[in-house]
Amino acid sequence: MADAKEPGPGAMELGSPPALDAAPSPGTMSTRRLRSEDYNDYSSTDVTPEGSPPGGINGFAHPESYQRFGETNGTTWYQTLIHLLKGNIGTGLLGLPLALKNAGILLGPLSLLVMGIVAVHCMSILVKCAHHFCYRFQKQFVDYGGAVMYGLESTPSAWLRTHAVWGRRVVGLFLILTQLGFCCVYFVFLADNLRQVVSAANGTTTDCHSNRTVALTPTMDSRLYMLSLLPFVVLLSFIQNLKVLSIFSMLANVAMLVSLVVIYQYIVRDIPDPSDLPLVAAWKTYPLFFGTAIFAFEGIGVVLPLENKMKNPRQFPLILYVGMTIVTVLYISLSVLGYLRFGASIQASITLNLPNCWLYQAVKLLFSFGIFFTYAVQFYVPAEIIIPPLVARVSERWGWVVNLLLRVALVSVTCVLAILIPRLDLVISLVGSVSSSALALIFPPLLEIATYYVEGMHPLVIAKDVAISLIGFVGFVVGTYEALVELATPATVINATSVLVQ
Repeated sequence: MADAKEPGPGAMELGSPPALDAAPSPGTMSTRRLRSEDYNDYSSTDVTPEGSPPGGINGFAHPESYQRFGETNGTTWYQTLIHLLKGNIGTGLLGLPLALKNAGILLGPLSLLVMGIVAVHCMSILVKCAHHFCYRFQKQFVDYGGAVMYGLESTPSAWLRTHAVWGRRVVGLFLILTQLGFCCVYFVFLADNLRQVVSAANGTTTDCHSNRTVALTPTMDSRLYMLSLLPFVVLLSFIQNLKVLSIFSMLANVAMLVSLVVIYQYIVRDIPDPSDLPLVAAWKTYPLFFGTAIFAFEGIGVVLPLENKMKNPRQFPLILYVGMTIVTVLYISLSVLGYLRFGASIQASITLNLPNCWLYQAVKLLFSFGIFFTYAVQFYVPAEIIIPPLVARVSERWGWVVNLLLRVALVSVTCVLAILIPRLDLVISLVGSVSSSALALIFPPLLEIATYYVEGMHPLVIAKDVAISLIGFVGFVVGTYEALVELATPATVINATSVLVQ
């Protein structure tokens, strides 16, 4: 459960993705970024020099039309499914119950279902277009940025063909924004949960069933918690070996899985009468729902590398549909049950609504433990994109110093941004609206049009793609605007001396 969104093989594709099996040693870091051709475990049979692979624009390439060569240690269907789930499930999940409050108990679940369908459709578009360019250009692997670049080169517009390289750069920029946005969210999440655990320490009991008011001990501001966490996160970011990070990632995933099980068993009990909950919330708050929901669904960056690493990539379409069905069901169930259980008092992360007894305090700490180590995994992506080119500009003698200083600077930037926006719900909504909507909704349909327009597309397909991109763009603009307006509005002061345990 990475974001626990695992950057995974996935998000490391900006221009030149770092190879997972060529991780730098703990004390060094490669100063070159690998080309797409460095992926040597994806190949095709029945390749034609140009045009679409069998299956055309109607969906995935036919299962028999391409085949994996070599790499017998590729991932199995089960491992790929687990990675796909980890790439889509994370902190965004915990914020969905509050997002449902911003949409309504009826409109929210329906919107999540539609967004899940559209998200998986956009993922399938990306895979299909990548297959098209693998066939056309005899490529072993085409990443997200490369697919957009080749798509622009295929358009009838001379200006777009001339500036096609900017497609790769724009995708890379949004990938960096997304990953650093995740890191900002982690700072806020850690600070909020640790602050609540510390402030309720004196009132923590072994009785997890009684409803009572717990006196909270005055504690420092959550922004000071972020500053306190900064040195530890900086030290964590110095780990540059993916094999070491994978160990922390596994521990993080286990911690968050256990936490989710405990959260579910609590929220399904004693659900109050939901008749007071609005079926449809005010439209002014719907853009905040959109930003949080698309933040949660933004796992499109993992699909191409996951397929590339499979022993049998012909199984990937089925894995994609099964995996995203599980993700959508999980999102809808937790958001609905969480909102029904806590109603209007639902907080930015459902963990903040849990009782102050030892079991649920342990859940908060366990999930925080998982998020802390997930920070290093997510940070690896922008660090590997930004740092190596800059390190290459200095002498080898000073390379390691520049490397560490840049890591300190990047981590500090995410901490400062989190301090400036210390409201978890708004950080998630802002990151989702700004970057996730572009990667998950806006770019893939436009890529399909750019890729297949000269070959002929049905008008309904073009209309569908334009509609999805427009919805994504409207969500991008309106969601960003509403999040910024909410940030500019002073938050309502809540009595911090006590909290009612549900």
